[in-house]
Amino acid sequence: MAAPYQVPVRLWKPKNPETTQLWQFKGLIEEKHGLRFADYEALRQWSISNLEEFWGEVWNYTGVRASTLYEKVLDGESMFPRPAFFPGARLNFAENLLYPRQGGPDHEIAVIEANESSFNEVSWKDLRERVRLCALGLRKLGVVREDRVAGYLGNHCNALVTMLSATSIGAVWTAISPDTGVHAVLDRLQQIQPKVLFADNAIVYNEKTHDVQEKTKEIVRGLSQLEALVVFETVAGHPYDIKEMQRDGLKVSMYGELLSATDLTPKHEFAQLPADHPVYILYSSGTTGRPKCIVHGAIGTLIQHKKEHQLHCDLGFGDRLFYFTTVTWMMWHWLVSALATGTTIVLYDGSPFRPVIPPDKSGGHAMVHLINRLSITHFGTSAKYLSMQEQNATHLPRITTLKAIYSTGSPLSPSTFFWVYLQYQSNINLASITGGTDIVSLFGAPNSITPVYAGEVQCRGLGMAVEAWDPATGKDVSSTGEPGELVCVKPFPCQPIAFWGPDGEEKYRKSYFSTFPGVWHHGDFVQIDPNTGGMVMLGRSDGVLKPAGVRFGSAEIYNVVLKHFRNEVEDALCVGRRRAQDTDEAVVLFLKLAPGVSFSQDLSTKIKTTIRHELSARHVPAIVDECPEIPVTVNGKKIEVAVKQILCGMKVSTGASVENESCLDWYRQWSEEH
Repeated sequence: MAAPYQVPVRLWKPKNPETTQLWQFKGLIEEKHGLRFADYEALRQWSISNLEEFWGEVWNYTGVRASTLYEKVLDGESMFPRPAFFPGARLNFAENLLYPRQGGPDHEIAVIEANESSFNEVSWKDLRERVRLCALGLRKLGVVREDRVAGYLGNHCNALVTMLSATSIGAVWTAISPDTGVHAVLDRLQQIQPKVLFADNAIVYNEKTHDVQEKTKEIVRGLSQLEALVVFETVAGHPYDIKEMQRDGLKVSMYGELLSATDLTPKHEFAQLPADHPVYILYSSGTTGRPKCIVHGAIGTLIQHKKEHQLHCDLGFGDRLFYFTTVTWMMWHWLVSALATGTTIVLYDGSPFRPVIPPDKSGGHAMVHLINRLSITHFGTSAKYLSMQEQNATHLPRITTLKAIYSTGSPLSPSTFFWVYLQYQSNINLASITGGTDIVSLFGAPNSITPVYAGEVQCRGLGMAVEAWDPATGKDVSSTGEPGELVCVKPFPCQPIAFWGPDGEEKYRKSYFSTFPGVWHHGDFVQIDPNTGGMVMLGRSDGVLKPAGVRFGSAEIYNVVLKHFRNEVEDALCVGRRRAQDTDEAVVLFLKLAPGVSFSQDLSTKIKTTIRHELSARHVPAIVDECPEIPVTVNGKKIEVAVKQILCGMKVSTGASVENESCLDWYRQWSEEH
């Protein structure tokens, strides 16, 4: 069971919903089909009951650019094997981003790239020309359709240019941030064997220059089929010895040398490709094994992002979207797709506490200074970043341009919702969103025409037949407000087109369709509010707690701890423990204490009492103890499953994407002693 149901607090409602693109789209559907929708949920129900009509209308409304129109919208109704969306269409993913119907005049700004000391504006004309030149360079290197082109790059405009160039000629793009270790990079790239690798000469983080050459050398040595390495002089003047990278059969050059050796006069031709042509390879977290290589197709990625950006986020020409991310995270791919709406995107590379010479050297206001300085209208970040500001009681200066804040990576606690509205501004759309690398997009989305309630994702996305299912019976409990497994029961275009490799189809089936055959099982534990239509994210379902047979999510515990003990507790990890000799699962709560705070039985008792009062007696942890560190992935997500397995006496072999793997030794020792 989850916490006792409480009526959520409404924190925001749209002042003029009639001016939004979502409202306009709703009116278009009503007029065309002779319907009247009482609210957003009625529109969503129509969208999932009429998938072909809905996605066809999204194609038209958002302005998908194609050289050949599709023959039909959807070819099949089963979810696995994945049905084709828009078969017969011919289009190019990069062309849709570079030539949006809604904007993109040559002289206007397409991209703002910022780092810790400066920023640079790139016009649509300049971006298109840089992509044209880079694409010619790739052709010079022999890159053809479905070759893999990889980036070991920071979040700067050159990374965007290489992605757009690769996908413009039909190659498949994949990228990993240069702060990632060699082992983790090779765990991913060795599976897909790229033909070309782009790399930075160095990166700057927290005002320090970090050399990348030695790591790049090891990566190149581990990629037997790599034919070319191209290096960007990302940090001007930083020494880089190209000769050190040479090996037989490998072309090595600085980026400028590649362009100077290429015939740069031909016109840029965008390869016109089938709708499901692969554009991206992303990777599962790989925390307990080798990462899975998830292949995403052109139309699924494009139309889902256009739907989310235009209809759900109300983005368009004149807006500026900034998501604090690296090129590894799926949110980078979500961010750059906003170009297809005519939106200006902001690419920031560096520490979140040091952008663009912040006046406040403590770093507490750094992102806000960046938002104000660049007139950002839509800002995205992790729930962890916002909760850290809350815990530090950061007092923010006035913010003038923001329309929306997006939070993802983990559930955003109700207390942080309240804090954001107190400290940022009261008229923004604060949207906790949820989706994943698996779908390179969202199941739970922002909504420009419905209210925001504390602790809730605003809505289930249009065209996404998301439900909460009882894990024992497989019955839909969405309308009851009971917690359940997040599933999607009808096809959607951003399903992966494949998993890379000879056993990819079986990995695909096991990943999403083995729990409930024929139904997408996402692995999240969720509660759908029957009154608001919002979603409460309760944590990953493989980390669900089940003492005395009662299921609840770790997020419920984290919310209480953060709300009441933010001065004493910096972070927490809540997992279930059940060993062979145990008759029941015990809930164990580990606390990473704030600096200067000592663990005591009094603190443990207060936390247990508060959880009992706020939730129920069944939520109270059996054990509360302190820990020195909490294991996280490279994207900052807590690794509950590996710790749970350790506490249950299992041998755990973690993947290279555990950022602080050494701390797991402490949990192994703790398990032996308790």
